[in-house]
Amino acid sequence: MSTFEKVREQLSRELDVEEEKITLETDIIDDLGADSLDLAELLITLEDEYGIVITDESAHQLRTVQEVVDFLDKQIR
Repeated sequence: MSTFEKVREQLSRELDVEEEKITLETDIIDDLGADSLDLAELLITLEDEYGIVITDESAHQLRTVQEVVDFLDKQIR
């Protein structure tokens, strides 16, 4: 499963949105209606799943699905 597929699946589950509506260009807050708590929960889940730490500074730069996927790919390689 690709990083994008994992992120899309997690977003779909946490925000109760159909996976098909989530693309790389999707803005997590504007397009999916996530609030800061939703975003924090997503990042905590991703930290646990990938065994990484996402700093507050990095978290503030992660708005789109593409940005999250790119960040994770850099951290796990």
